[in-house]
Amino acid sequence: MESYPTSSGSDHGDRTLPVTGVRPEILASWQRSQSLGIDREQAALPIEDDLDADSPLVRAAAPVLDRLYERFSGIPVTVALADSRAHIVDRWGDPAGLRLMDAASLVPGANVDEQYMGTSSVSMALSTRSPFVVVGHEHFLHDLKQLTCMAAPVRDPVGGTVRGAVNLSVPRELADPGMALVLQDATERIEERLLELSTARELELMRSFRQARERGGHAELELGSGELSRFGGPAPRLAAQERLILLERAVELISSPDETFAEVPLAGSRTAVLRRRELHHGDADGAAVEVSFEETRGAGAPGPATAIAPDGRHVPLLRRPAETAQTDAPGTTSQAQADAPGTTSQAQADAPGTTSQAQPRPAGPADAWLLLVGEPGVGRLAAEARGRLSLLNEAGIRLGTTLDMRRTAEELARIAVPRFADLVVVDLVEGVLAGEEPPPGRLPPDAALRRVAAWAGEDSRDAPAGGVDEPAGYPAGTPQARCLETGQPVTDSVVTAALAGHPAGRVHPVGLLGEGVHSYLGAPLSARGSVLGLAGFYRRGRARPYEQDDLTLAGELAARAAISVDNARRYRREHRASLTLQRSLLPHALPRLSTVELASRYLPADVRAGVGGDWFDAIPLSGLRVALVVGDVPGNGLQAAATMGRLRTAVRTLAGLDLLPEEVLAHLDDLVSRGPDESADEQDPATGATCLYAIYDPVSCRCTAARAGHPPPAVLKPGGEAELIDLPAGPPLGLGGIQPYESAAVDLPAGSLLTMYTDGLLKESRGYGDTDARTGQLLASLNRAGPALEDICDRVADTLPSGGPHDDVALLLARVRALPEDRVASWEFPSDPSAVARARALTRAQLAAWGMPELDFSTGLVVSELVTNAVRYGGQGPVGLRLLRDDSLICEVSDRSNTSPRIRRAATTEEGGRGLFLVAQYTKSWGARYMPQGKTVWAEQIPQPEQPAPETDEQALLAMFDDSG
Repeated sequence: MESYPTSSGSDHGDRTLPVTGVRPEILASWQRSQSLGIDREQAALPIEDDLDADSPLVRAAAPVLDRLYERFSGIPVTVALADSRAHIVDRWGDPAGLRLMDAASLVPGANVDEQYMGTSSVSMALSTRSPFVVVGHEHFLHDLKQLTCMAAPVRDPVGGTVRGAVNLSVPRELADPGMALVLQDATERIEERLLELSTARELELMRSFRQARERGGHAELELGSGELSRFGGPAPRLAAQERLILLERAVELISSPDETFAEVPLAGSRTAVLRRRELHHGDADGAAVEVSFEETRGAGAPGPATAIAPDGRHVPLLRRPAETAQTDAPGTTSQAQADAPGTTSQAQADAPGTTSQAQPRPAGPADAWLLLVGEPGVGRLAAEARGRLSLLNEAGIRLGTTLDMRRTAEELARIAVPRFADLVVVDLVEGVLAGEEPPPGRLPPDAALRRVAAWAGEDSRDAPAGGVDEPAGYPAGTPQARCLETGQPVTDSVVTAALAGHPAGRVHPVGLLGEGVHSYLGAPLSARGSVLGLAGFYRRGRARPYEQDDLTLAGELAARAAISVDNARRYRREHRASLTLQRSLLPHALPRLSTVELASRYLPADVRAGVGGDWFDAIPLSGLRVALVVGDVPGNGLQAAATMGRLRTAVRTLAGLDLLPEEVLAHLDDLVSRGPDESADEQDPATGATCLYAIYDPVSCRCTAARAGHPPPAVLKPGGEAELIDLPAGPPLGLGGIQPYESAAVDLPAGSLLTMYTDGLLKESRGYGDTDARTGQLLASLNRAGPALEDICDRVADTLPSGGPHDDVALLLARVRALPEDRVASWEFPSDPSAVARARALTRAQLAAWGMPELDFSTGLVVSELVTNAVRYGGQGPVGLRLLRDDSLICEVSDRSNTSPRIRRAATTEEGGRGLFLVAQYTKSWGARYMPQGKTVWAEQIPQPEQPAPETDEQALLAMFDDSG
């Protein structure tokens, strides 16, 4: 073992506090001592005159400390015994050492607590509930700097409470680490003697009651078997739960000096009556609890004898009815009289030197049985142990009811107050609050924390918030820092006077604690190998300091809360990932189109999760058309969101092929039917999904739609009433083998409102409920619609239940517009090569009429190439040419062939094969769509009047077709 550190150089005359080489705990104690204004030259210690010189602690420690002092014979050591309040109750040392103690006012009765003496080993040991050594230069008082003091707490082995502390002082140059080990052995021996004394007292009480039982004919209740061992006659049976209830109530009676009787209802209309009997034997004071049962009386037996208590209550007497005549006969003293004021009680009769006034009871069956014997202190400990179990059970039920970290911290605080603490504060690591993964292992003292909860009971609702939602930091040496560094619960005392106005005062909620000395217990919130934060428990005053059992309980409470906090953190992280996925899969913004005005709403069933399988989309198509899509994937959560994204991507891909609505649904159904893995017998998560796909053409003002198990859309035409569009009902996706999908077309005049939605809008509960009524509410809300689509979305959302939707809701509104006739030009030519020149001339004339001469060259080239291809490969039918003018110029050429056009790589020696390549170079985009008879090839150009067309480099274009060889 390493030797103790030596002084850092401060001497008697030094008025400053050395910082180098001083432990953080000592430095924090110095700062508190300075704040209290303690004189470092001569501390004024209060003296307590009325100390129990024959207390169990003194009787247990005296022979042990005598031997301890003798062991260090020849070394100038002093030994002091202090009680739990830091009063010196006894001391050992040579005359010179005792004179030094007298000079420092360290006399019996002196209080050596930190608030009076500054930094001392006894104060630190009592505060931390663990052994502590203060090296010479670490003392706050100058008179003690030549000494090294080591102290160890003495615990009650029955309940774990700290009964006091033993201090060993030695000149610092003679100090050796082995002395601390010897001191620890001595305190353990004192604890063993306390247990021996406690056991002897219990035995004395048992002997006292056995004597009373022999006189009164009592029997014992065997709690293990439920049998009542008595003198004659069978005993009533007790169920396991009844035995537990009786034992708990007996513990309460023993620990409560004010209660004498208790009634416990049992099964079968029975009642157990418990009576507390005082016991005295030597210096042992305790109580016994007897139990009787009302059903033990025979039929027709008189009611139980009663006595009038001092408060006027009628109290039943625990003896068999047959004894009543005997004890109430002339010349005897009744039990009621014995219990009345001014008479001799049974307890007095059992005490030494007293004479019982009650006559011996006759032999025969007795109706009272011994249930429990013990001291009030032991009963209190048993009651506290039961209370701890009850508190843990309540914590298991109430902690983690929500996946919210702040709410879990508040639950922990509310559970602990007032049964375990008067005030609780909870701090969490900033990164944990953000959902980040906490670092493994312990936390450094400078870890960034934030206070998330502070609770001091219902009476503190209007009190200061205790720093909630503010950063929290704990300097090294504070009990909080020790707790975070060690990962173990710690205890300490809090003197608010020493913290006022000092930076260290921010580590405790001084405003909520109030003035005085308080007890603190810090427990780390540890889960899965990481420390997530810290829970601080406070008890006002010094009447109930935290003990070893409290450390264990606080650690268990904090551990349970930490698991809930970590679950909430993981949920927050997954929730954030789910939201990111969902937001990436849903449209970020609807496209701005000149032919359709769009608005949408997505309302998740779980607002906190925000993740579901409903989606909507608007996809621009060729010819100024637009595809409107609404779908619903069964289920919710991350799986549903991922499946929704897969279907939405597939729909956009199929829409890019310009397929008809029924063909899009057929391809989707085939995609879902194949499943994720054809070799495995798995069902695609998208099975049962519904979809509504509609295409609106602003030239013809016609909407063509098909649905796969989805509710039909609603339409509100100008001057009309809202109604549902009659669409053929196809099966949900993945079940398409039942019947083919069909589409229907409906004319939509300009200004019509098309409403597409998912079935969550029609559900009143987890089932569908009255769908017709919900549909009627939807149509009624559309009839009252105004011109603003956003207001219409809000009006439709208002038709949902007040508690929010029971299923995800996706809503898509589209107010359609028509393309004016003067922006459309179309012609039809015979399938003849002469049609190319004619088409080019008509196109040039139309561009001049529209004021778009800058597109003359490129459009003429596009028309020439597309009409030429239609004449050569489009069959024998006529060739159609249509120009559409909007923000862009669209050129469409139609023929009767279904051959797919494609760009091919022409060899250098070939004269043709470069037409579509030139079209792609001079247009923004191009493609082909298919009709029931034939196809249409289209090309779109963007007018740029301010930028003249670049010079065409024919050689560069031709060079792109040269063979690499």
